[in-house]
Amino acid sequence: MSDAPLLSVRGLTVRFNTPAGALTAVDDVGFDLAPGEIIGIVGESGAGKSTVADALMRLIDPPGEIVSGSALFEGRDLLALDERAMQAVRGNRICMIFQDPVATLDPLMRVGDQIAEGLMQHRGLSRKAARTRAVRALDQVGIPAPEVRARDYPHQMSGGMQQRCIIAAAVAMEPALIIADEPTTALDATIQSQIVDLLVELTHRLGTALLLVTHNIALVAEVTDRIAVMYGGTLVELGAKGAVLDAPRHPYTAALIETIPRMDEPERALTPITGMMPGLASLPRGCPFHPRCGRTRLPDCHSRPMLAEPVPGHRVACHFPLAPAER
Repeated sequence: MSDAPLLSVRGLTVRFNTPAGALTAVDDVGFDLAPGEIIGIVGESGAGKSTVADALMRLIDPPGEIVSGSALFEGRDLLALDERAMQAVRGNRICMIFQDPVATLDPLMRVGDQIAEGLMQHRGLSRKAARTRAVRALDQVGIPAPEVRARDYPHQMSGGMQQRCIIAAAVAMEPALIIADEPTTALDATIQSQIVDLLVELTHRLGTALLLVTHNIALVAEVTDRIAVMYGGTLVELGAKGAVLDAPRHPYTAALIETIPRMDEPERALTPITGMMPGLASLPRGCPFHPRCGRTRLPDCHSRPMLAEPVPGHRVACHFPLAPAER
């Protein structure tokens, strides 16, 4: 894994213009992702995770807009590219795996043809060569009898196999970066594990970076190198997996960890986080977590905390961060 960033995001801010006014969904988010690295973006529904992923792929549609920030990828700012230049990146150097394969796959096209389409468009392969490579990609992701299943339509496959086809489409392109947005949603536990193991194995084998977007902190604990925690559209904690899980500095991160069942403590009662994630129209003043936080001190928490770095490589946005011994 190289030390030089493959992707460097700074000041990413996304707003949605509504009759009630401009609502900020992502506010000043920034992080780096190295080649071959796996970063998990975690948080409850409504935290802004998927909006970050969509913004990096330039898939924010009106009334939403990217109002500021940069996302340097292989030396070019994704947020400054025109649509034609972005089309050459999207589905080519960056592939995205969406959470709903049913909505992603074209029901009227055979899955092999759908994979081959990107290869013909971005790699200039002939139809025959593209189909051969599509079959190989289906085999790589564990689809049985790939030559036969390549001729199937999506409705002839299970949800888990459809998701494998989406991953196969990404693998066939051999991109520099895969963005996986809740790739195991609606799948049973066994298939979830298989899909995640497959993504990690392919990432390591191909040297592809992976940005994994999920609400499941147990999942990122298993597979990522670093963890980014989001709340209310902001990045509240970022660091190496071990540091974030073993010594969380933000109260929200610590609260998320307390919701994870532990095999070594089966009798331990889980502690839910009180309250609800605020909606975009009702974000609190200052720190967005302070109405649910047991460490809130006013008026301090009515001002926005900036990301600080109490130890190298571990950043936290909190006026009163946890000490390592407090968890």
